[in-house]
Amino acid sequence: MSSLPPILASAVASGRLLPGAAENLAVWLTADLPVWARESIDELLRREAWNELNDRFYRYLEFGTGGMRGRTIGVVSTAAERGGGPAPANAAVGANVLNDFTLVRATVGLFRHVAAHLAAQGRQERPALVVAHDVRHFSRRFCELAAGTWTRLGGQAFIFDGPRSTPQLSFSVRHLHAHAGVVITASHNPPHDNGFKAYFDDGAQVVPPHDQAIVAQVNAVSLAEAGRFLDATLEGVTVLCPAADQAYLAVAAQAAIDPSVFASTRLAVVFTAIHGTGGVSTLPLLRGLGIEVHEVASQADFDARFPTVKSPNPENAEALSAGVALANERGVDVVLATDPDCDRMGVAVRGPDGTMELLTGNQIGALLADFRLRRFKELGWIPAEGSARVAIIKTFVTTPLQDAIGRRHGVKVINTLTGFKWIAEKLRRYEERLRAALPVRDGRPLDYDALPLRERAALLQQHSTFYAFGTEESYGYLPNDSLRDKDGNAACLMFCELAASARREGRTIPECLDQLYLENGFFLEGVINLYYEGASGAARIRRILETYRQQPPRAFGDVAVTRFQDFGRETIVDDDGDTIPRQDLYVVTLANGYTFAARGSGTEPKMKFYVFGRAEVRSASELPDVKRAVRAELDRIKALIEADARSRAEAPGA
Repeated sequence: MSSLPPILASAVASGRLLPGAAENLAVWLTADLPVWARESIDELLRREAWNELNDRFYRYLEFGTGGMRGRTIGVVSTAAERGGGPAPANAAVGANVLNDFTLVRATVGLFRHVAAHLAAQGRQERPALVVAHDVRHFSRRFCELAAGTWTRLGGQAFIFDGPRSTPQLSFSVRHLHAHAGVVITASHNPPHDNGFKAYFDDGAQVVPPHDQAIVAQVNAVSLAEAGRFLDATLEGVTVLCPAADQAYLAVAAQAAIDPSVFASTRLAVVFTAIHGTGGVSTLPLLRGLGIEVHEVASQADFDARFPTVKSPNPENAEALSAGVALANERGVDVVLATDPDCDRMGVAVRGPDGTMELLTGNQIGALLADFRLRRFKELGWIPAEGSARVAIIKTFVTTPLQDAIGRRHGVKVINTLTGFKWIAEKLRRYEERLRAALPVRDGRPLDYDALPLRERAALLQQHSTFYAFGTEESYGYLPNDSLRDKDGNAACLMFCELAASARREGRTIPECLDQLYLENGFFLEGVINLYYEGASGAARIRRILETYRQQPPRAFGDVAVTRFQDFGRETIVDDDGDTIPRQDLYVVTLANGYTFAARGSGTEPKMKFYVFGRAEVRSASELPDVKRAVRAELDRIKALIEADARSRAEAPGA
């Protein structure tokens, strides 16, 4: 520490500044920074904002399950960062925040990995990148900076003329035969965050070994090197034309298995994009199929502040309150909401008593899984008895109700790690198996994406596995494999088809859900989110994860633990026979039949617990009592799990 500037050395000696933060700060202080960045650091030092400096500099922003995500606006903002206008002028300076410097490092690292990958395959191609962005602070700036950096490195870059959804980026990577993609978004995070989601040539977010190789390349980019790209321009960058939007809409429309249902039911829905990108594609998609859509006007405009909601997260009832009010005013039974980058969808529906109910992501996914399997059988896409060559895919932390639905329909249920990239990885394998079995068709190389969906389904069942539906509990759904990430636009259409079919049968959506419980048992889920921000928060999360491994829980109150699975140490195989990558995920089974999963979030500063309760249901008359009993027991177990976790987080010795 002797080489540190005196002010940093003194702060470290007194325990106010972490050694790692001091070392990173020292590098930044000697770098050739823009004036605003140097002024910001100097201001934070003058104010002795040590906690803020620790959070900003204790590490370099890392890739997680969804790429790279973090603050762009500090808890403590400087005058140079705020600027003089209504929106912040500059992203927060620091190594552990998303700003021009960390964005460029990520872009350079991604480019070098793609170039090395192409070279290793002997492909003399110019690396091609598609970049999309949402409506957040600095999103357009980061999009243009990434594209400009890519072209200066020698690649080819494509961007859109404005905000676009994450699923459209996934589709466009495949459609344009690009080698990589990036979405600038922090999904449903608070307004102070932004992110960098990296995609590979299959249109899916990166997975091993590519993710770790990219991280290595990113870490090799020095601050000085990143600084040389801060003035990147759009020279040589291609702005995509409206045909790119139409190509995506045509594929999204295929989410409806039988769109004729809309003509006979005259379905009406309320839709809100919650100030995000959803209106760009969802509105023309639904209206193009004859669905009457009432848009929430107060939430239709792009706005990085998300001023009408506490959080732009469609899983929160408050975020749908304006939509519910409009539905009550117009006499509409379905409210659809998408998050800022439109890869997630939340739903509220009217029940038999006329009140609106908010569905959980688990409930939506279960309803869609059952509906799609039933319709595929009715239309002859899959055998009436089911097939081991048909699969629905979900994550380990998604409701086991979907496992029960899959078993009842006679299809495979594949469980993956958390993150839609793992579902997409399974789709890549299914596609590769078909390509290997049928490399040439009708005298030409197989064009997988050009195959009509029903024909593709038949070929996959003959040579590989047909993907019928995929979902994760965090409100993400994907109808087919034409793109490789969860799709809020297509999810809205899928739910509309479900709602129209239920209306034709004279049933409400809650009645459809109760029917699932009568057929499969009652399932209820709960989530515990423990938020721990900054460097000290990361240590608390790490302490929970480490103590779970070192000292697994034995009981919660009077309920004993009967099984403890450590995904970081055990070899776990899915129903395809594929080994699950090792990760700090724990699945705990309790003596009362309940289970829960514990993991650290890869995209937010929190520890998450997913708790699952269930009970058999013998008749419709006893269902209300079963629901009450399971909810009470689930709440009791959740409280015990949370208390134990908080005790572990605050244990001495950190």
